[in-house]
Amino acid sequence: MDDLFFPEREQIYLAKFATSMAIGLLIGLERERHPAAKAGLRTFALMAMFGTLAAMLSHKAQTPWLLISGLLLTGIMMISSYRDKRDKREDPGTTTIAAILICYGIGALVWYEESILAVMLAIITTILLYFKTELRGISQNLSRKDLISILQFAVLSFIILPILPNKNYGPFDALNPYQIWLMMVLISGVSLTGYIALRFTGQRYGAVLLGLLGGLVSSTATTIVFSRRSNNNPDFSSFAVIVILLANLTLLIRLALISAVVSPEIFPYLLPILAGGFVLGLAASVFWWREFSQQQTAVPMPDTRNPAELQTAMSFGLLYTIVLLLSAWLSDIAGSSGLYAVALISGFTDVDAITLSSLRLYGLGKLEVVEVVTAITLAVIASLIFKLGLVFFIGNASLARRCVPGMVAIIAGMGGAFFLASYLAYF
Repeated sequence: MDDLFFPEREQIYLAKFATSMAIGLLIGLERERHPAAKAGLRTFALMAMFGTLAAMLSHKAQTPWLLISGLLLTGIMMISSYRDKRDKREDPGTTTIAAILICYGIGALVWYEESILAVMLAIITTILLYFKTELRGISQNLSRKDLISILQFAVLSFIILPILPNKNYGPFDALNPYQIWLMMVLISGVSLTGYIALRFTGQRYGAVLLGLLGGLVSSTATTIVFSRRSNNNPDFSSFAVIVILLANLTLLIRLALISAVVSPEIFPYLLPILAGGFVLGLAASVFWWREFSQQQTAVPMPDTRNPAELQTAMSFGLLYTIVLLLSAWLSDIAGSSGLYAVALISGFTDVDAITLSSLRLYGLGKLEVVEVVTAITLAVIASLIFKLGLVFFIGNASLARRCVPGMVAIIAGMGGAFFLASYLAYF
């Protein structure tokens, strides 16, 4: 009799059903906004609790068929409700039916002590339901070639990467097929995120966001596009300078994120260097903000290639491998000076390659912390000087005159932070 009237157990059960009801109300609240939908607040709340009840009975009876039967019954009921005298102009109900089934499953998760996961899935489900227009806009803004590239990225990440051997081969044991491919996936993934966001936002949010997203995809390409546009239209210089500076500041954020993921040990040493350049560069960017915000010049989309294209990803992988071998070879025969020479040269082509190569060699125990940080700092400075040269040769004199203080501020910030860290024996 004591087991039948155990208040603490009943409170636990009631808490689970209350959680399920709250989850159902959250999802149902979004569906209630659509008059054509035949399931709203009450239906979703009841379905979530039904999932918890079915899981409870299935657990008590020690058979999964009660839970499975409840899922099948839910699906049949919802499909029948939409097939019955359905008006062709109304919502066909596919999304609502799927949401109901997910709601049932989430309710079952609550019973099986997965309340945190259940709440997370409920929030994700509600977001997917709410942003229907935005998600449709993403698919419409992406071309067939872009979709193929995304599928190629999925193949690179989830089919090829897991089957590659995670062993060191070649000279200096520097070549690891799994690690090389992982770096390709990492850079392609970061760039692809910015590329999709860039295609999705377009000109809607202005030059500032274009500069940030353009820098996430390719700061070099963004610098070239806006320099060329300013050369054709001198009045565009006030916009171009802020976009170019923000794109190159985004490069610093990008490198910080990459180092944090690839080598958390190096990240605390590299962060102050990148932060020094970011702070001074941001101050220079803010200086041009008033002039930038007072104009309404149209903003062009940077002409960048999809970074997830197989050719682009393979090109980066080849470049990364070459830089990795050169860095290992020159650092072995010429010490740190050889590595720094590679860093300066690589900075003119791809900062990501030398960054990942240096982090990789550090992981193999072939480089010290100070050598890695110095190589990355030199590569970024070389990249900034190269892009400043592009502004001089491609853009007009007004743009070049405005970009110089910002670019120099980034270089000075990084250089100053590096020398201060060296003076304080930070490395």
